[in-house]
Formats: sequence, structure tokens, C-alpha cells
Amino acid sequence: MQSQKVIMEEIKKRLPLKCPACNDLLKVGRLYCEQCRTEVNGSFNLPLLARLTEEEQSFVLDFVRFSGSLKDMARKMGVSYPTVRNILDDLIEKLNKDAL
Repeated sequence: MQSQKVIMEEIKKRLPLKCPACNDLLKVGRLYCEQCRTEVNGSFNLPLLARLTEEEQSFVLDFVRFSGSLKDMARKMGVSYPTVRNILDDLIEKLNKDAL
């Protein structure tokens, strides 16, 4: 099984999130199946979770792995419970804002 870091590096290589020229969010324009060579072209928004930074995605994955236990997250991260709560609150706010 691949480590989380390797998976994140592969996603990062394959899926840039921001425009290198203006730093705006990118959209997906083409999807391609290597098996049957089907192509889908258009303008598609990236999924909400894919728009998170690598660090935010790691936090979400750890949160799920720890069954939502902020206490266990704080222990793993080496920070206080209120710090983890603040990180989660900021992430919730960002997800709510981006979902609009």
C-alpha cells in the first residue's frame, strides 16, 4: 500500500490546483480513459476536497482515520486540543465558503 506522502505527491504532479500565471483556481478541461481511449472534454470544477491544500487534505484524512477524535488528532500532531479545534473550524469555514 502506498504511503500518504507518495499518494499526495502523485496527486500534486497530476493535478495542479492553481494557475501558474495568475494563481486562480484551475478547472478540469479533459478526462481520458487509457483503457478504451474515451475522452470527455468540457469545463468541470474540481471536487471540493481536491481544492484543499496538501496539508488540509492530510488533516482531513487523519481526522477520518482517528474517527473524528480531536483529542487523538492533537496527540498525533503534538499540539493542544484547542489548536486542533481551531484548525478544524478554519477548514469547515473554508469548505462552507468554497461550496457556494
